[in-house]
Amino acid sequence: MELSRDLLDLLRRPSTCYIATTMADGSPQLTQTWVDTDGKHVVVNSVQGFLKVRNIERDPRVAVAIGDPDNPAHYFQVRGRVVDLTAEGAAEHIEKLSQKYLGSPYPWYGGRDQVRVVITIKPEKISSIG
Repeated sequence: MELSRDLLDLLRRPSTCYIATTMADGSPQLTQTWVDTDGKHVVVNSVQGFLKVRNIERDPRVAVAIGDPDNPAHYFQVRGRVVDLTAEGAAEHIEKLSQKYLGSPYPWYGGRDQVRVVITIKPEKISSIG
């Protein structure tokens, strides 16, 4: 499934994003996160061992909601599967995201000893409002 021009624009801007994963008991887990794209996938950065990462390792099905920072009534929902979860290039990726969202280097909130991971999501269903 291809990402539309409008969705790609939101993914390339400092847009609000929430990622939903599934807990072991089937209940939902939701986290706000920074978001990116490689032009084909939705890309999120996290930390190895975090709850959303553990959930993804068990069940790769996720949903993300990306909101338009200029129009809160406009957003996209993307449901799909994580097709790659890697630490390779993840520290550099969080620095890139920090420049996009903060305009400065990443503050390493949890300390530099954290292992960052890049989560690559292949879209299976895309919908939008607004």
